[in-house]
Amino acid sequence: MPTTRREFLSALSATLLANKMRLGASRPVPSPAQLEWQRKELALFCHFGVNTFTDREWGEGTEDPRIFNPSAFDADQWASAATAGGFRTIILTAKHHDGFCLWPTATTRHSVAASPWRDGQGDVVAEVSAACRRAGLGFGVYLSPWDRNHPAYGDSPRYNDVYEAQLTELLTRYGDIEEVWFDGANGEGPNGKRQAYDWPRTWGTVRRLQPHAVIFSDAGPDVRWIGNEKGTAGDPCWATVDPMVVPYPGVDGPDVIRMLQHGTPDGLLYRPGESDVSIRPGWFWHPAEDDKVRSVENLLELYASSVGRNSKLLLNVPPTRAGRLHDVDVARLAEFGATLRAWVGTPVVTPVRALDGNGTALGDPRTLLRGGTHDGWSPAGLTGSLSVHWARPTRVDTVSLQEAVGLGQRIAGYRVDLEVNGRWQPASEGTTIGHRKLDRIPAQVATGARLTITEALDRPTVSSLGLHRYPGD
Repeated sequence: MPTTRREFLSALSATLLANKMRLGASRPVPSPAQLEWQRKELALFCHFGVNTFTDREWGEGTEDPRIFNPSAFDADQWASAATAGGFRTIILTAKHHDGFCLWPTATTRHSVAASPWRDGQGDVVAEVSAACRRAGLGFGVYLSPWDRNHPAYGDSPRYNDVYEAQLTELLTRYGDIEEVWFDGANGEGPNGKRQAYDWPRTWGTVRRLQPHAVIFSDAGPDVRWIGNEKGTAGDPCWATVDPMVVPYPGVDGPDVIRMLQHGTPDGLLYRPGESDVSIRPGWFWHPAEDDKVRSVENLLELYASSVGRNSKLLLNVPPTRAGRLHDVDVARLAEFGATLRAWVGTPVVTPVRALDGNGTALGDPRTLLRGGTHDGWSPAGLTGSLSVHWARPTRVDTVSLQEAVGLGQRIAGYRVDLEVNGRWQPASEGTTIGHRKLDRIPAQVATGARLTITEALDRPTVSSLGLHRYPGD
């Protein structure tokens, strides 16, 4: 396995060349795991650990494990709150930078096994993963590569073995893992040394032990960080990337951020973005932030600027020292979920006719535009128009578009017009659509909508054209 950055880049270049030769001129397409990951749209991040009890964001690695003692730990409450909010997955910080492990590991004593919680017999990872299964949610883990506690950190080969052992425990003890979340955090360890991570080995371990899991990092290889912690994707946002611009986690620079934010239409790999943000100012729970929880309106804006720009939203909701999500956060998630279902989940019109640009009837629009991943409406060539019409004039202020991304992301320009009083009026325009593009528009009373594909990289397929109204408008 290559371990130096030079060896890693050489191996990556060879892999890309082989892929290019095999694929020819075809567009990159998602794997089944990537496709399912993106269709879920919403995931919950739960930062929990010794920092919860020290009121800090980054621990130093010197914390006494005995401070970890959640008094009313309830993973089912986490899962119930996630479900009410419309979230389909929970990702747990199994280990943060402080090195404290939320499962009883053989690699260190700095874990729940040395805490008084459950008399030293507790396992947070086991309880959260089981709660997710009971609730029908996916489960994922974050394992910090930076470890400020372990004495092997900075002794690169030795610590890489430790990290491999920790990852192996997580991937073999807790059933199916949907997403494995890595970042490039690389500070000093307790010996003052920095670590050279072996990412190819790490990713290979995930592939071997959890072949259906998606791997997240700046550099993927399956899904990418969106380049900020604001919950906002770029516009345009391509799911395809040039991996040579972001070759390994932790690489930085303006070109890197641009690639993470926007992707590129010329990308060789399909690697959609995940937009992470916290419901509070901090990532761990702090009592002083109980009155600083994001509003429902702000959460809906985040949905529009992440999922609505062909990304996925990963919203952090940190448990309290009791081991439960705070009542304010739980109520906010429920309100967000209900409002989102009333907005994007509920079209305000039911089209009765669909026509192509020549006025030819296309059949039942409910069947044609059902949101499939591999089918829908396609123009004869790279461009063309589709219109849908409904029986009664209806007030609309949101357009939701989807393309059949199972075939690859192809649309590079579009325009939407609304039929108002028998005439077409401009409503919105943009570049990328992907899994979902959400356009807020000035409210109008309309009887039809027309989508024109103005540019595409290959023959496009539109899977959904929905008209909605923001609740309360």
